[in-house]
Amino acid sequence: MANNIKAQQDILEKLKIYSLNPMQEEALGIIKENTNTILLSPTGTGKTLAFLLPLLEQLDPESKEVQALIIVPSRELAIQIEHVIREMGSGYKANAIYGGRAISKDKIELKHTPSILIGTPGRLADHIEQERFTTKNIKTLVIDEFDISIEVGAGGEMKTIMGYLNNVSKRILTSATEGTVIPSYLRMANAITLNFLKEKASSKLVMKTVLSPSKNKHNTLLNLLNHVGNNPGIVFCNTKESIEDLSRFLDKKKIAHTCFYGGMEQKERERALIKLRNGSVSLLVASDLASRGIDIPEMKYIIHYEVPSAYQEYIHRNGRTARVNSKGTAYLIKGAKEVFPEFIEKSKVLSLSVSKENKTQLKPQHWTTLFISGGRKDKISKGDIAGLFFKQGHINKDQLGVIELKQDCAFVAVPVSIANALVDQLNNTRLKKKKVRVTIV
Repeated sequence: MANNIKAQQDILEKLKIYSLNPMQEEALGIIKENTNTILLSPTGTGKTLAFLLPLLEQLDPESKEVQALIIVPSRELAIQIEHVIREMGSGYKANAIYGGRAISKDKIELKHTPSILIGTPGRLADHIEQERFTTKNIKTLVIDEFDISIEVGAGGEMKTIMGYLNNVSKRILTSATEGTVIPSYLRMANAITLNFLKEKASSKLVMKTVLSPSKNKHNTLLNLLNHVGNNPGIVFCNTKESIEDLSRFLDKKKIAHTCFYGGMEQKERERALIKLRNGSVSLLVASDLASRGIDIPEMKYIIHYEVPSAYQEYIHRNGRTARVNSKGTAYLIKGAKEVFPEFIEKSKVLSLSVSKENKTQLKPQHWTTLFISGGRKDKISKGDIAGLFFKQGHINKDQLGVIELKQDCAFVAVPVSIANALVDQLNNTRLKKKKVRVTIV
């Protein structure tokens, strides 16, 4: 165990967490003492922290090579874990590599070798086979959301990666569902399984069905959105076509929203989540890609606009609300003559009637998002950005929302009412030594 790792309590305080939950406490002890651990726990219960804390204790501060590998099924989850590690302030370098961005960016980051490498199966297998980093020092392996990671890497990438990991002494698999068969090539013999999925029975999730008078659910959704108001939520659809159709309808009705699905460019997916996090929109219309592994705040509700065919996806969607100790509602919109899958019909569901008569009008969004063409690589900090908006934008603290700083850019939430004026004042001004563009996202 590395002696210079900061005390666990210091790390937790940086994350603004002052005590671990029972799952995390038990997982810490089991992971430390065992070679192979399988951690099953509902979405939103803190599995990331449960495996990161013992992982950090295994690292050697003197080593200049990759020591821990975290395999994830999606870009968003890779980015999220990288962000959490940075927030922990451990002193160890971590980088996320994933498909959907230029491989040249990965190469630059791998030249300054991280202690912890997070990545998707395809991109990791590519770098390993091209020998862009050595695997001989990797002692800890985490496969997060292993049920989906195995599916994503089923084309041979997972087997390829495992073939290079000959010195691993600690393996951790996590998931929010159970029942997945673990392939022998993962070498999980004699694994200790921690199953906290049954804890979900005490969840504060309320299920409600909303009946649509026709097969077309557009107007029923509109009435439901007026019913729930401006609380943050996700509307789940099954296909890209459904998402795009629904988005056009919401645009016509002037309902602020953003979309999230696999066919979008990575940049657009990231911006959709940024706008949801900073309050520029409160509604996300999404595929099952948004049901897990993305960094968004607590959702007050989710809506199954189209119900999934698989029970696991149903569970993961519902897991986006009523997380940890919070309350939440999952709505199912049932079209005329629609038959739900058996696993939904058996759920305890309350009926809800929504109509034009009982709606409460949605309020216009208060915030919008500005893009700034400078980031960490330009030595720009959040404080620098705040200073620019206060001094040259002449705004007060209440008018400055969430600032998200990226490697090569930044995003700032500001009131819609002053966004255009701020663009006029700040576009093509200097931030540190860089001339930056400022535009509305």
